[in-house]
Amino acid sequence: MTSSRRADWLVPTALIALTLIPMAGGAMRLTDLAGGEVTPENARFFAAPAPVVLHIVGAVLYCLGGAFQFAPGFRRRHRAGHRVLGRVLVPAGLLMALTGLWMTLFYPYPEGDGDLLAAFRLVTGSATVLALVLGVRAILRRDVVRHRAWMIRAYAIAQGAGTQALVTIAWVVLVGPATGLTRTLLLGLGWLINIAVAEWLIGEPARGRRTLYRARRAERTA
Repeated sequence: MTSSRRADWLVPTALIALTLIPMAGGAMRLTDLAGGEVTPENARFFAAPAPVVLHIVGAVLYCLGGAFQFAPGFRRRHRAGHRVLGRVLVPAGLLMALTGLWMTLFYPYPEGDGDLLAAFRLVTGSATVLALVLGVRAILRRDVVRHRAWMIRAYAIAQGAGTQALVTIAWVVLVGPATGLTRTLLLGLGWLINIAVAEWLIGEPARGRRTLYRARRAERTA
């Protein structure tokens, strides 16, 4: 593999690694459900297991498969594959977001959660659904620029769990336990970090075009 091909897969590899953190938590949750041991912490999942199972399956499929869409070489060399993968990822992303909204609205709050965290989850879940719908709408209109922007936003929010884990681990190591409002704000920070990175990526092509324009203009006036 050439150095350019290796560089092309750096971002997808990092995104897959980020996905492994919430995947581990999802695997533990499914193991709990399969084991059949009801505890106060997991009782809400046993009362209605379908939403959490579908949420985990949708999230893993969306976050793992979505990572490959961030490899420019893959998109250029496999345009048909990019489109086929997108047709799988959009339903998976909607399944993830809609089941997440259902769980927020209808599962009892676990100990330590509250209305503020529920509000964060309702906003981010709704934003994910909206971004996916607008992304599909844009590509149906052959608007690739807006399609790219909305899909990046949807994926960034979906990857919030991985970033939240990193932020929370860093806080625990550097400061101490994260509970109550501190934990809620750290989870919100994870989403904010991803959204900020997404907006930076969305604006990068425009910044590149402006830089190129200024360079060419400087050459003409030199």
